[in-house]
Amino acid sequence: MKSTYLGKILRTFTSKTFIWILPFLGFLSSCGVYSQSGASINPEAKTFSVAYIVNNASIVAPSLSQTLTEKIKTKFINETPLKLTTAESDLHFTGKILSYTTAPVAIQGNQTNAVTRLTVTVEITCINKLEEAKGFTQTFTNFSDYDSKLDFAVIERDQINKICDGLVQDIFNKAFINW
Repeated sequence: MKSTYLGKILRTFTSKTFIWILPFLGFLSSCGVYSQSGASINPEAKTFSVAYIVNNASIVAPSLSQTLTEKIKTKFINETPLKLTTAESDLHFTGKILSYTTAPVAIQGNQTNAVTRLTVTVEITCINKLEEAKGFTQTFTNFSDYDSKLDFAVIERDQINKICDGLVQDIFNKAFINW
């Protein structure tokens, strides 16, 4: 008897609650006030563009520019209501890779390197045509550590992907969450 009564209460609560909550959440999401990613976007903003991220680092990883550029586009497409365009846009992102370096992090007792860190630094500029004050030029840095015994040529692509994921999240936060 208790489970039937409890079930009836939950069904009543659930149906009444969702009747009011779902339209409200839909309204918030559609007007640009809220998105599932936590992004706060001007409701007048409709488009964004991302210029190819140029590699100005002294050491050039061939796939880094393309990987970073595509990951930025994908993140913004998936987590904002904005549409990607190659024409003039409401938000335009440009950038350059400033450095791509490896350095030892952990030295073992026999003075050999145990862990190496790959670090990438980029400078990103966001031009926000609708809210100029929210535009920025900022440097972002991210890194990934790996076992020095591993062949870097074999693991480099995975390391670049990890670093780019972190960089893209930082860029997204700055552009849309303002962290």
